[in-house]
Amino acid sequence: MDAKLSRVARMLTPSPIQELSQLAQRIGAINLAHGFPDFPAPADFKAAAVSAINSDFNQYRDVQGIGELLEAKMKRDHGLQINPLTDVVISCGQTEAFAASIFAVIDHGDEVLLFDPAYETYGPCISLAGGIPVYVPLDPPYWTFDVEKLTKSFTSRTKAMVLNSPHNPTGKVFTKGELEAIAEACRSRDCICITDEVYEYITFDIHKHVSISSLHGMQERTIITSSLSKTFSVTGWRIGWACAPSNIASAIRNIHIHITDSAPAPFQEAALTALRSSPEYFKSLRTSYEARRDNAVETLSGLGFQIQFKPQGSFFLFAELPESWLHSDVDFVRELIKNGGVAAVPGCGFFHNSSNNENKYYNRFVRFAFCKSDETLAAAAQRIRELEVIGDKGLLKKL
Repeated sequence: MDAKLSRVARMLTPSPIQELSQLAQRIGAINLAHGFPDFPAPADFKAAAVSAINSDFNQYRDVQGIGELLEAKMKRDHGLQINPLTDVVISCGQTEAFAASIFAVIDHGDEVLLFDPAYETYGPCISLAGGIPVYVPLDPPYWTFDVEKLTKSFTSRTKAMVLNSPHNPTGKVFTKGELEAIAEACRSRDCICITDEVYEYITFDIHKHVSISSLHGMQERTIITSSLSKTFSVTGWRIGWACAPSNIASAIRNIHIHITDSAPAPFQEAALTALRSSPEYFKSLRTSYEARRDNAVETLSGLGFQIQFKPQGSFFLFAELPESWLHSDVDFVRELIKNGGVAAVPGCGFFHNSSNNENKYYNRFVRFAFCKSDETLAAAAQRIRELEVIGDKGLLKKL
């Protein structure tokens, strides 16, 4: 029956990450693999959702007021002027906003630039639209990029560039200088920039998120996608948005309507409460995640992980395997699940560029999610501290 499947369906094959996730579930490992919190969402957000359900906001619906709150947010955070009626599309999470944006602007054969490593859904989404993902390497340990390599990656077929900052999986926050270089490349080649800014409020130390849309000449060529999920710890609510120039937003909206029709109505209502959160909420969010990051760095360093780059944003730690470990990232994660009872994600699933394979670092990183409760992280840390790396044999052994 495989012959009945489409070319795209055959292309999207299971990865080693899925097999390891199944192993982790069978064993009951502590989940530091998936990027969702295991602690409660804020009580007032949940109360707003329950109230909406009880008020019978349970049918197809576009909730009035979200656009206006996003208009205020864009002006406050980025100095952008947007029209809430024409420039905003509410979607089923950032994932749908991104997919609809790709379908709105990418034709068969168009090239789309992405930094590598990259979140695993971007490339397949571009391929589903008939586009061609072209990867530009971010170089470890600080995940910088070569401006000349970026410039040379543009061709006559390049239609768009994807920018995720703060970045998954590395935790990099792109600097103003890096954003200026990307903006100049997009402006000079008349390319669209599609951003994923879901970690915009989760930044650490002196690092702050800057939307590339706020740079000179970029608002008219940028599609911003984001969501409630990460900022408000409600990844299952599936409320996201795209902000774009009105003609592009109209196309995104039409695609959204033909795919899902509307985002979940009760959670749109609850979004009104979340988007009105006080500055203290965002400060507390950063402070709590920064403490979790520091604890994760300390724990993994104790096992021998080489951490030259502390995450500047997001809630992931992309850690280089201990120098003594002579086997792959997949082997390490399998051992960590089986003998340590802790699940993580092998980094190879985020790398795509063959040049990374030649440099041999594509299988030397593991991603850990620290968006978990203090109790979960403490239990995981205890299990990790009880392990010893026997790198030449590819084993993790309990002390």
